[in-house]
Amino acid sequence: MTDERAGTGRPAIRIVLADDERMVRTALRAILSAEPGLEVVGEAATGAEAVSVVRELRPDVVLMDVRMPEVDGIRATEQILATLDEPPRVVVVTTFENDSYVYDALRAGAAGFLLKRAEADALVQAVRLVARTDSLLFPSAVRALAAEHARRAPAPPAWVSRLTGRESEVLRHMAAGLTNAEIARRMDVGPATVKSHVAAVLAKTGARDRTQAVIAAYEAGFLNLR
Repeated sequence: MTDERAGTGRPAIRIVLADDERMVRTALRAILSAEPGLEVVGEAATGAEAVSVVRELRPDVVLMDVRMPEVDGIRATEQILATLDEPPRVVVVTTFENDSYVYDALRAGAAGFLLKRAEADALVQAVRLVARTDSLLFPSAVRALAAEHARRAPAPPAWVSRLTGRESEVLRHMAAGLTNAEIARRMDVGPATVKSHVAAVLAKTGARDRTQAVIAAYEAGFLNLR
């Protein structure tokens, strides 16, 4: 989805900011716009507005606050990912790392989350990472939230026993945030083989994307199985 636009002088990564606080949007815009290769192309103050702006501008990355009026960031993420053929990567930006809203947004398909107090370098790096790779941003706080859900589950779902050994290995690497290319190097196989395994994992877990597959793995207690 990302277009390098070599020689045009236009930034390669287009970003939409969705937050109901103008000061937050202003701060994010200042940080990102100062970086070469990044351009903030739009802003939204509500979830409904975010969906509309994203559909119109088709950015590469959306920085999405989860707590917004009218339509929250969770529903907005769901609508964006479900209705666009080539949806952007959505990164949740929030104040509290243990917020259940964050977990719900990840279940909806967000590629990860950042804290609003994150350093500017971490913000820029995260935007570049999710725009240019298939990596996920899953810090330890997400694992803790997922563990709570796993403890409530009566038993592992049937898909756990249907994974092959290679598929299980790929899923663990996905949960560690590795890209397909990194997984291929780790497993000493070709990228096409990894892509095939990822597709099988998505099919067996019933997940729409990598994020949902990893969340399913956490909730099933799969990542604690050896």
